[in-house]
Amino acid sequence: MKAVKIKPDIYWVGAIDWGVRDFHGYVTPNGTTYNNYLILDEQVTLLDTVKHDFSEITIDNIKSLIDPSKIVNVIINHIETDHVSSIDKIMELTPDATIYITDRGKKGLDRNFDTSRWRFKIVKTGDVLNIGRYNLLFLETPMLHWPDSMMTYIKEAKLLISQDAFGQHLATSARFDDEFIECASHAELEDSVIDYYANILMPFGQLIKSKIAEVQKLGLEIDMIAPDHGIIWRREPERVIQMYLDMVNGKAFLKVVMIYDTMWHSTEHMTLPIMQGIKDEGIDCKVIKLRATPMSVAIKEFWKSRGCLIGTPTLNNTMFPSVAEFMTHLRGLRPKNRIVGAFGSYGWGGGAVKEAYEEFKRMGLEVVEPGMQVVYRPSTEDDKQCYAFGREFAIKVKEYHKKFE
Repeated sequence: MKAVKIKPDIYWVGAIDWGVRDFHGYVTPNGTTYNNYLILDEQVTLLDTVKHDFSEITIDNIKSLIDPSKIVNVIINHIETDHVSSIDKIMELTPDATIYITDRGKKGLDRNFDTSRWRFKIVKTGDVLNIGRYNLLFLETPMLHWPDSMMTYIKEAKLLISQDAFGQHLATSARFDDEFIECASHAELEDSVIDYYANILMPFGQLIKSKIAEVQKLGLEIDMIAPDHGIIWRREPERVIQMYLDMVNGKAFLKVVMIYDTMWHSTEHMTLPIMQGIKDEGIDCKVIKLRATPMSVAIKEFWKSRGCLIGTPTLNNTMFPSVAEFMTHLRGLRPKNRIVGAFGSYGWGGGAVKEAYEEFKRMGLEVVEPGMQVVYRPSTEDDKQCYAFGREFAIKVKEYHKKFE
């Protein structure tokens, strides 16, 4: 896709990756984009690069606007491979350019490239680069979501180049939110925002909250947010900022997700009466089988739901492997403000449900105890108890949800 003007003399020169389906273990069924930006000011300035596979695309986009040798400044907001791995190709074309980067970013770049011939300027929060008509303000955002991360605010354009924050994994010919909504929907776009936040940024909620507060305290006027993935927010940037504030403050839907796996279908059988009990208490319920569902989808549904029930059979006195993998992944994301419980079947010895509750408590989640267990296949009486367990859990979810209304 050719370069796209987003503000006077500011252009998107990135690339669309229609085919990527695995992004460091995170399933991306809708592909993604690698966004970077070129400013044609007195000092031509490039913000970020793209994944190395797409280096020729961004170079062609730059060439459609200007000779790359005229680039004076290269700003690196984030050194993850999908944003910086074309830097060597760029610097071959403009070897005298100065790279503006955080101290941690420079150290990371040194580990991946021979940087000895490149010029660097280390920047920190509050530093400003004047390139002519535009002034670029740097804002360090360490651990959002790498230690080196920063954002760049272009004052005169009221434009925030937000790095990975406010992004989405969406491969689309639409470059802006209003264009995407015209051909899709608000719901699809917002679901992509939640998916991205849940799988990548969930552990950093309080940091995000403090950084948004810092931006507000600085009084920065923002009428466009340009992230490094997905669409650019030009119609309603305040909408995605509010979404982030809602997410970091614990917003979730009053619903329950049941995430389970099964060995000989006994645990799977239990999901049916439990789900019916939840529904009969007036709460929507979604059921996800782990080996039939990408991990990132299960994580997203966990995040969207106020309540979650984990279903696991016992294998070797522990959780079923796919459930244990999910729980390990979830623990790393450090979820908050969710209420959880567990159920499952076992044969001659239990252990899985107990282990699930130990994991819940390690994560600091609100728990509903005891869990629901059956021996071998559920009987008619077991089905009744499962139904009652579902109703009881739904009641607890409703009570807990009131804290966030």
